[in-house]
Amino acid sequence: MHLDELRILLLSERESGRLVQIQKDLFASVGRNLETQYACLYACEDPFSDEARVLIERIAAIRETMLDLYRIRAEKILSLARSQEDGQYIDREELKKLLPEEKDMFDQVVMALAQARCRLVEGSIPRAPAHPPGVDRESDRCAAVLAAVAAEQPAFVVSRVLQDMEPFMGVDGRIYHLQREDLVTIPERNAEVLCERNIVLNINPGK
Repeated sequence: MHLDELRILLLSERESGRLVQIQKDLFASVGRNLETQYACLYACEDPFSDEARVLIERIAAIRETMLDLYRIRAEKILSLARSQEDGQYIDREELKKLLPEEKDMFDQVVMALAQARCRLVEGSIPRAPAHPPGVDRESDRCAAVLAAVAAEQPAFVVSRVLQDMEPFMGVDGRIYHLQREDLVTIPERNAEVLCERNIVLNINPGK
C-alpha cells in the first residue's frame, strides 16, 4: 500500500467513530515495504543525495502514519474493552474488524480491568449482605476472574544473559532490561525464544 493510500486510511480511521475495516496483513505488508525502502537507502552511495533524502522522508512518513493509525485504533479498542468489562452493549461487528493482535489486546485489557475491579472494589470495599440470602453473583464472578488470572500466570526460569539486548516486554507484562552476564528470572516462553537466538542460556536445575 502506497503512502497516499495509507494517509487516506488514517484519515478515515480518524474521522470515524467506529473501527475501520483494514486488511489483516496491513502492518506486516507495510513492514515489508519499509524493508525495501531501507534496502534502497542503504544502497545509496551518497547518503546526502536527493535520492537518499527522499527515501528518508518517505520512510519517516510511513512510520509516522502507521504509528498514528495504531494509536487511534488502540484508543477505540480500549473504549470497547471498558464497555465490555462494564457489561455495556458492544456491537459484535466491531470485534470482527480487529486484527488478531488487536483482539489479543482487547481480551487482555478486559481481563485486566475485571481483575482490578475485583481486587480493588470486591477486595477493599465492604458489601452489604445479599438479600435474600444466597449466592453473591458479583463475588462469584470475581473469584472466577482471579482464578483465571492465576491460571494464566507464566512459568519462570533462571537464565544467564549472553549478550546485551534492547528492552522488551515479557509475557507477564513486565519490561526487561538485559545486559551481558546478568542472571535473571524471566518467563519461560520468553526464555525459550531468547535461547533459540543464543541471547540467554537457561540454567534452571534439571532443565
